Amino acid sequence: MSVIEEKIIKKIKKNRISTTEIADCLGKTGVLENAHAINRGHFAVGKVKWVYAYNESNWSIHEQARDIEEGDVVLIESFNCGERATVGELVSKYILLYRQAEAIISNANLRDGNDLIKQNYPIWCKGFTPVGCFNKRIEEPLDPEIENVHRKKYEGAIAVCDDTGVVIIPKEFQNEEFLQKLDAIEEQEDIWFECLDHKKWNTYDIVCLKKYLK
Repeated sequence: MSVIEEKIIKKIKKNRISTTEIADCLGKTGVLENAHAINRGHFAVGKVKWVYAYNESNWSIHEQARDIEEGDVVLIESFNCGERATVGELVSKYILLYRQAEAIISNANLRDGNDLIKQNYPIWCKGFTPVGCFNKRIEEPLDPEIENVHRKKYEGAIAVCDDTGVVIIPKEFQNEEFLQKLDAIEEQEDIWFECLDHKKWNTYDIVCLKKYLK
């Protein structure tokens, strides 16, 4: 992990900077589509560990899960799996408890929803289905072009997760300027709520006219 990546993660975690604020710092971008919190009240931030299933098999996830490091946010994607779930309680427990990952995020379905909810795991996913992928080795690898594009997109990125969803901070945004944006967005939020709660200004004056700058 680079120094700047560590600084960003530490600042977000210490100040519990929301996904809404992070998305604003990214120019209102960065959302991981179809990743919804299955348990409320969790907040997670960490470097992304990208793993994948493909061709209706989750064999590759079992292989890749062995390399997960403590503090990783594990991003599970599926390719050519339809609506099948990639993993369930067994793999989630292994990733979160035994590999000590920070969270699991996925834009695909998971299964064993009742157990994942009961255990109050920090998981964000598309939804649930009882029908999972097959545990079979696929001799033909994932299309190299797909793998390269997605690995380049997510490896080295930072994920921030809360009840609103998941936002990904790409590697190219991880710099001193972004750290300053995090400070600025926190300061702006403090000012806005000060104007609303104590000065009783309306939101048009606060957000649109920014009268606090005058």
